[in-house]
Order: sequence, then structure tokens, then C-alpha cells
Amino acid sequence: MKYFTQTTNFHVEEPTAITLGKFDGLHLGHKKLIKHVIEKKVLGAKSVLFTFDTPPGAVMKEQVQEVLTTNEERRIFAEEAGIDYLIECPFVPEIRNMEPEEFIKDIVEKLNIKFFIVGPDFRFGHQRKGDTDLLVKLGADFGYHVEVIEKEQLDGIDISSTYIREEIQKGNIEKGNQLLGYPFTVRGEVIPGRKFGRKIGMPTTNLLPVRQKLLPPNGVYISATIVRGKKYSSVTNIGYKPTVGATETRGVETYIFDYDMDIYGETIEVQLLRYLRMEKKFDSVDQLKEQMQKDILLARNFHKI
Repeated sequence: MKYFTQTTNFHVEEPTAITLGKFDGLHLGHKKLIKHVIEKKVLGAKSVLFTFDTPPGAVMKEQVQEVLTTNEERRIFAEEAGIDYLIECPFVPEIRNMEPEEFIKDIVEKLNIKFFIVGPDFRFGHQRKGDTDLLVKLGADFGYHVEVIEKEQLDGIDISSTYIREEIQKGNIEKGNQLLGYPFTVRGEVIPGRKFGRKIGMPTTNLLPVRQKLLPPNGVYISATIVRGKKYSSVTNIGYKPTVGATETRGVETYIFDYDMDIYGETIEVQLLRYLRMEKKFDSVDQLKEQMQKDILLARNFHKI
């Protein structure tokens, strides 16, 4: 996959099929669009996923907007999905102030677009004035075809990034994972901790996610952890570790079962599978250790190990 980022100077010579959006989470609805884009390969069109490097809402409101997937995670998922070109366009004034017709003309010329694959609520151009009707109309001028794909649903409800964020924020990890089509993942570099877990025979890994990464409520979760391409069963705490001296920032601490190799500085993925309990401050380290052993037993039973 070829990756364009931090530039508006992107070009593709081959004919392309494109889908555009924020693609936060790359959930089942997004995958439906991607599937239709990739199917155009039989017609000689390369697949393009066009998004922005920063959520437009965050730019306009000048504030951090929490996301289901970081840019790095989205890039990995897009490549795994089979996308040929990922364009992460900066949401700079020259882009966000383009009128709808100008925006379409610009990207069609740069990307040789022959097919647009979009959802029914697709909007584009300055103040989101462009819609699917205008996109279809412009196709006659610029020589492309438009397919409007109905939204993917679960239990009669449209799947959307907003819906998934709400479920994750409530701690409904299993529902969120169902909507995503894969486990909610936190990816990051392993950093040194206080080594408290090692002292009590339960060595843990610590991740400090980027500021904009959405996290579920503080608590303990059954998880799976990907290390060096291999998946391990695990249990994860999200929060501030209040019993052993609270930290100032929320972290992701994971005990990987039957694993004790030095992976400081390496990038791992922690997949959250089920919520177990809220994070709490125990009266003693012994009480914490006893509860951790109960959490581990529940997680081992879940993983059937």
C-alpha cells in the first residue's frame, strides 16, 4: 500500500476507485464501502481510501477529539484490508475552503478517479455543501461513476463511529467489538513502569496511549495481546493504579499469561475483549494481589487455558 500524508501533492496515474470519509475505527460500515472499492480492481481500478490527518471537527473547534483508531492504527487496518493507496490529507484552509465542485475537480484530476463509492450521507466541500446528488451530477462533467451504498446495520440501527464510541465509553466492549467487526485495540510502545507486578510474580507491560486515543472506562478487562506477531491471552487494567501510588495519566497495563520476555521499547497491540470490573483502591497490596489472582482466573477461564 502506498501512503500519502502531510501533503496535498498526491497523484496516482492509474485509474482509481475511491471512498472518502473520516474512517474512524474502520468498522463494518467502512469495510462495506472498502469491499465495493476493491471489487473495482477487476475493471482495472486501483483502490483509494481518502481521509484527513486530523478530524475536521477537531480542527474547526480547535480541540482534541478522541478517536477509536489513531492514524497509525487506521493505516495498518487499511493495508490489511487490501487498499492500494491511503491518502491522509491535511485539513488545511486551501482544502477546507474549497467549494464542492472545486474539490471534486481537484481530486479527480490528481487521482484519475473513475468510481466514487460513498454512503448516503456523504458530504464534501466548504461547509459540507456537496451531497450525493451533486456528486452524481458532476460525474457527467468529469467522467466518473458513482455508487451510493446503503449503511450497514446491526439490529436495525445504522453502524457509525459515533455509535461505537458511545458503546466503548460506556464500557460495552463486546458490543463495540461486534460493531467494529474486530476487537477494540490499543497499540503502542512498551514503556518502563514501577515493576510492582514483577515484585509480586505478575510482570506487566505498560502502554501510554496518545492523547486523542479513546479509552473505555477505568477498570479491568479480559484481553489478548499481540507481541512480535503472535497472540497471547492476557488481562488488562486501564486507569491510574491507585493502590500502588496513583499516576497522573491514564495508562494501559497488561499481564500477559505465560510470557516473561523483555519487550521494552517494542510496539504491541492490546485487544480488549470483555469488561470485568471497575478500577478501585484497595486497603492493602495483599488485597490487590488477591483480586488480581481472581481476575486472572476469570480471564484464563474465558480463554479456556
